[in-house]
Amino acid sequence: MNNSVGNTGRLVWAALRMLLVLTAVTGVAYPLAVTGVAQGLFHDRANGSIVRAGGRDVGSALIGQTWNIEGTGEPDPAWFQPRPSNSGYDPLATGSGQLGASDATLTRTVGERKRAVAAFNGAPVSKVPKDAVTGSASAIDPHISPAYADLQVERVARANGLTARQVAALVDRHTEGRTAGFLGQPHVNVLRLNLALKDLAAG
Repeated sequence: MNNSVGNTGRLVWAALRMLLVLTAVTGVAYPLAVTGVAQGLFHDRANGSIVRAGGRDVGSALIGQTWNIEGTGEPDPAWFQPRPSNSGYDPLATGSGQLGASDATLTRTVGERKRAVAAFNGAPVSKVPKDAVTGSASAIDPHISPAYADLQVERVARANGLTARQVAALVDRHTEGRTAGFLGQPHVNVLRLNLALKDLAAG
């Protein structure tokens, strides 16, 4: 009986030591090491890629936002517009609409959006790119394609009293290539582009 109790006690003590060691390593040392590396080497990204303008935070380069006429739900013609979002760019409600390509609701919605985007930008429906009428998988994608940005150049230039050449050059400067040269597609960050547009229009 005594041997049994002694063996059980040793096993419990060994398990307790292992628990304490693993807690210290995986619950304290590892998180601290990862946080230290992130803050030291990737400070901006580790803190949400916050974008500042005029001395205040204006958004995150990782999360899209709407660019509507103040006090309305209507898109402001003076700004480049993002792709549609099922969540209204709410980072707490990410996710796509989960509708299949042959779903009648999706087909109808895409058709309506195409006509609306074409009319808003004074362009033919055939020129409207896919990302102008479909949301991303996360519903908070901050990027649009260069094709969608180019579609908006004339309208944005007109609304800001700029030339189309000036605005097109701005889009070119803010077009980012594929990640690592082969991942994804070329893209434009709408927030950074609109901030640069604001500076150009003010200057």
